[in-house]
Amino acid sequence: MERITPSNWLGVYTLYMREVRRFVKVYSQTIIGPVVTTLLFLAVFSLALGRAVTEVNGVPFLEFLAPGLVMMAIVQNAFANTSSSMMISKVQGNIVDTLMPPLNAHELTFGIAMGGMTRGVIVGIAVALVLSIWVPLHIHNVGLIVFHAVAASLMLSLLGVIGGIWSEKFDHIAAVTNFVITPLSFLSGTFYSIERLPELAKTVALLNPFFYMIDGFRAGFIGVSDAPVLTGMIVVAAMDILLWIVCWKMFESGYKLKP
Repeated sequence: MERITPSNWLGVYTLYMREVRRFVKVYSQTIIGPVVTTLLFLAVFSLALGRAVTEVNGVPFLEFLAPGLVMMAIVQNAFANTSSSMMISKVQGNIVDTLMPPLNAHELTFGIAMGGMTRGVIVGIAVALVLSIWVPLHIHNVGLIVFHAVAASLMLSLLGVIGGIWSEKFDHIAAVTNFVITPLSFLSGTFYSIERLPELAKTVALLNPFFYMIDGFRAGFIGVSDAPVLTGMIVVAAMDILLWIVCWKMFESGYKLKP
């Protein structure tokens, strides 16, 4: 394994800051936009179901819904940051600027993934603060909230790196978003408790890693979960490790990155 020197850390920090500045520079699209979208979801569900569904798992419906909306914003934006970064670099032909510095595969993965994770967490904080104006968000366990916010945003950030490397054009990354990320987000208990699902649908939901991100994150707010919290934490951590290894191997082999 390559020795990590001060110049490596400087390179990783520079790469990380490049990824952060990418989304901060257009904050109206990358931060304010998701906040507005989430508010629209809240308005639609509160108007459509607010009177029909008053409680879920003994918790007021909107208080149950809000953490799911926050997590959905986190994962979508973490994925969007890294996938768009990799895709744009490949299309514009400047991916070489990322690969040429003396950074190994782990350092490349770390710098890019941390940038996406940062965007996910910042968007999550912004969404939570705005939602708290209309929905009381009670913090039951801050550790669960922080763990799942960070682990989930890292998971989707790594998945975005994989998707960006694999994709050859923007249509491919759009397909990953439309047919993988969005369905897994919507069918993971974001808007409902899986306890209300038929047994087959409940079993399928338990196979969805997105469910454990949202379930554990929500438990940090309301103190109620549909699955054992420890099991969910193990699943999320295992997915992070697996995706990190895949990213590392992709960078190390130059898969679809080098001619």
